[in-house]
Amino acid sequence: MKVRDVMTRKVTSVPADTPVMAVARLLADRGISAVPVTDSWGMLLGVVSEADLIRRLSTSDAPEPSFFRALFYDREQAAARYAAVHGATAGDIMTRDVVTVTEEVTVEHAAHLLETHNVRRLPVVQDGVLVGILSRADLLRALLAPAKDTSDDAIRTAVAAEIARLPWADAPYVFFDVANGTVTLYGFCHSVAVRRGLVAIAAGVPGVQKVEDRITDVTPGRMV
Repeated sequence: MKVRDVMTRKVTSVPADTPVMAVARLLADRGISAVPVTDSWGMLLGVVSEADLIRRLSTSDAPEPSFFRALFYDREQAAARYAAVHGATAGDIMTRDVVTVTEEVTVEHAAHLLETHNVRRLPVVQDGVLVGILSRADLLRALLAPAKDTSDDAIRTAVAAEIARLPWADAPYVFFDVANGTVTLYGFCHSVAVRRGLVAIAAGVPGVQKVEDRITDVTPGRMV
């Protein structure tokens, strides 16, 4: 499944000269956690998030005096940070280095980006133009979407592909079969963790009704 299949296409955005307080009101009124900033052509310039606005409040708190703070105080850096956080417009305070995706990216890769960069949403762009937003909620809908093909052959292919994709799942003495939506695992395995992982792989494939674990535990070094 691709990003284009689950992304939200109707996106609220603001121009760079939008006053910060207007952006804060927009987020509060619409119950959203961030808003993209675009130019007149729809090109993505950045994103203003709740974190950007909260940072504005946190830097307003007077720091406690400290000898070591004064010793290592960087006046230029502090001034630049204050100016950026307390800017008057969306363009002043927005996050510019934004992780984006295109419509052709898989939802699995998009989910990986969300987790890796610890963000809640990914702007979807086409040649730099904002065309949508992919949120965590969108990915949940992708997770719940029914599979198009749940035949035994499709299940067999999906299980084999996932086992081949994961290095830890290379268990040469474990085999599986699929019949009427039931995946049966059999063979020999000396790792409890790998065995549980293989069961999880089978159970997570769309269309699987049941997983039968018939793998035999063996002591390492005793299998011929």
